Amino acid sequence: MDYIIIGNGVAANSAAESIRRIDQQGKIIMFTKEKYCFYYLPALPEYLAGEKNLGGITIHNEQWYRENNTELFLETAVTEIDPAAQTIKTNTNHSFTYDRLLLATGGYSFVPPIAGTDNEGVFALRTMDDANLIKEKATASQDLVLIGGGLLGLEAGNGLRKAGLKVTVVEFFPRLLPRQMDVAGAAVLQKQMEEMGFCFYLGAKTEEIKAEGSRLLVCLESGEQISADMVLVSAGVRPELSLAKALGLDIDKGVKVDDMMRTGVEGIYAAGDLIEHNGRFYGIWPASMEQGRVAGANMAGKDERYAGTVLANTLKVVGINLTAAGDIDVDGNFESVVFQDQDSKIYRKLVLKDNAIAGTILFGDIRGSEEIQHAIKTKKDISSVKENLGKSDFDFACLK
Repeated sequence: MDYIIIGNGVAANSAAESIRRIDQQGKIIMFTKEKYCFYYLPALPEYLAGEKNLGGITIHNEQWYRENNTELFLETAVTEIDPAAQTIKTNTNHSFTYDRLLLATGGYSFVPPIAGTDNEGVFALRTMDDANLIKEKATASQDLVLIGGGLLGLEAGNGLRKAGLKVTVVEFFPRLLPRQMDVAGAAVLQKQMEEMGFCFYLGAKTEEIKAEGSRLLVCLESGEQISADMVLVSAGVRPELSLAKALGLDIDKGVKVDDMMRTGVEGIYAAGDLIEHNGRFYGIWPASMEQGRVAGANMAGKDERYAGTVLANTLKVVGINLTAAGDIDVDGNFESVVFQDQDSKIYRKLVLKDNAIAGTILFGDIRGSEEIQHAIKTKKDISSVKENLGKSDFDFACLK
C-alpha cells in the first residue's frame, strides 16, 4: 500500500504514526512547504522569547522519519492531485502514485483587510520562518503593537515582552481571549497582564497602519494613534483549501469529512485545521491529533470513528495556567458556580446544565482540570455534590 500525506503538522504526523503501527511495510511519503521537520507550533512564542531553540521544539527529527520508513520532502508543494489516476504532482515537476491520500494542509494566518498590512515591519506568526523574521526585527525594536487579543497573539506578545519589547494590544472585542474567557475571567487576566507591563486598547478597531519614517503608526477608528517599531497581526487562522477546492470537495467552514475522516472522493482523507466534522471546525491541537490518528488507521484498513473532541485548551497564557473547556457560557444563559480569589488571582467557573457540568474556565489554578473535562464528556450527574462545587478546597476526584 502506498500512502501520501500532504502536510507535516500534527494531523499529518499523527496519521503517519497510526499507519505505521498498523502497516509496517507500506510506503509513506510526506510533503511540506516548510524547510523544517515537524515541530510544536504552540511553542513558537517561547522560541521568540529565546527560551527554546528549534531542537527544543522539534517533535520528529530526520532520524524519526528514517526509523519509521517515511520519506519526507521538505520545501516541496503538491500542485496537482489526479484522483482518477491516483497521482500527484509537485512544484519540482515530479509525479507520485498513491493508494490512499491524506490532505493535512493545515491553516494560514488570517490578515484582515486593513490598509498598510503590507508595510515593512508588519508580521503574522504561523510558521518557524515567520518566527525567525519576527525575531530578527525584534532585536532592533522597542515598541510592538499586537493586533488581536487571542491565544497565540497574547503568547507571542508575551514572548516578545520577555525579549525586551514594550507591548500594546489592540483587540476588537471588549475583552481578552473571547473564545476562552468570560467577562469576569478576562478582567482578572487583564489586570495581571497590566501588572506585567502590557497596555490595552479593547473594543478597538484598527483602521490603517501607516509607515512613518523607520516606524509605524497604528491608526484606530476612534482617531487614536499608536507609534511602534513593529506590528504583529494575530487575527486567527483560516483553513488552507487550495488543493481541496481544485478537487471539488464539499467545503463549508472547512473540508467536510465523515466519521472515518473520508472526503467525498474515493481514497482521499482529510484531517486537522482544514476540516469540519459534523458542522464543527475545531482548529485546536488535540482535535487535529485525534483526527490524524483516526484517518491514518482507516487509511491502513481499520474501521475507526472520530466522535468529536471536547473544545478544550489547557495551557499557559503569559505564564499563567488556564483551562477552558466545553461551553463557557459567556452570555450567562445558564446556571454557573464561580470561585474567585482576587489576592491569588484565581478564577474558577463551572457552567451547569441539567445537573451536569457543560463547561469550565480555570484560571490561575487548574486543579481538577482532568476530572472536570471527564465530567463534561460523560455528562456526569453532579446533583449530589452541586452545593459544594464552589468551595475553594473541593475534591474534584469525585467527578471521575
